[in-house]
Amino acid sequence: MFETWAYYLAFGSLAGVLSGLLGIGGGVVVVPFLIWRLTLAGCPPDLVMIVAVATSLATIVVTSMSAVYTHHRLGALRWSWIRRMTPGIVLGTAVGSVIAERLPAGWFKLLFALFLIFVALRMLRRVSTRLATEHPRSVVVAGVSGLIGLLSAILGIGGGTLSVPFLARCGQPMGNAVAISGALGFPIALAGAVTYVALGWQHPGLPAPSLGYVYLPAFVGIILTSVLFAPLGARLAHRLPAAQLKRVFAFVILAIGGKLLWQGLARLV
Repeated sequence: MFETWAYYLAFGSLAGVLSGLLGIGGGVVVVPFLIWRLTLAGCPPDLVMIVAVATSLATIVVTSMSAVYTHHRLGALRWSWIRRMTPGIVLGTAVGSVIAERLPAGWFKLLFALFLIFVALRMLRRVSTRLATEHPRSVVVAGVSGLIGLLSAILGIGGGTLSVPFLARCGQPMGNAVAISGALGFPIALAGAVTYVALGWQHPGLPAPSLGYVYLPAFVGIILTSVLFAPLGARLAHRLPAAQLKRVFAFVILAIGGKLLWQGLARLV
C-alpha cells in the first residue's frame, strides 16, 4: 500500500512540475500514467480507461481552482466569456461522460491516443499567436462550448487544448485566452467528475477504494503534490530552456500516443 501511495505522490510532483514548466494540461500526463498503474494493479481492462479519465477530471477540479484564483488576481479573466461558455460546456461534459461509459475499451483508448498525437504535433510546430477578429453568435459559442465539454469528458482533460485556439479565433489576446480556458477547466472537471461518480456508483469490479469511477488513492496522492509542485515548475520555466524541453516532452507524448494507438487498434481487430 505504501508503494502505491509513493507512486501517486511522486507522479503528482512530476505532473505539477511539468504543468508549471511546459503548460501541459493535467489529462495529457495524468491519464497515461493512470492507465499504466491501473493495469498493473489488476483493474479490469474494460474499466481502465474510464477510471483513468474520471480520476484525471477529479484532480483537475482541485488544480483548476488555483489557476482561476491566480488569473483573477492578475486581472486576465474575461468573465463575460466564462458566462457565455459555461452552460454549453457543462451540458457537453455530462453528455460526453455518458458516451464515454458506453464506448468500447478499444475505441476509448484509440480516441485518447489520437488526442495525444495531436497534442504532440501541436507542441512540435510553431503556433501562430496572430489574433483573429471573429465575433461568433451565441448559438455558435454554445455549440463549440458543448463540443469542448463533450471531448474533454471523454479525454479526461481541462479543455485548454481545444478552448484556447477557439478563444484566440474570437479575438481574445493569448494571455486572456489561456486565463479563460483555465477558468473553464473548473466547470468541465466538476461536471465530468460528478457525472462519472454517479455513473459508476457501486459498479462491480472497480478498484477499492473508489467513489464511482474515481479511484481515490490516485486522486488524493496526485492532488497533494501536483498543487505544491506546479509553482516550482513555473519558476523553473524562467531558468531552464523550456522550448527545448517542450520538444523533448512532445516526442515522449508522441511515443505514448503511438503505443496506445497500437493497443487500441489491436483491441478492435
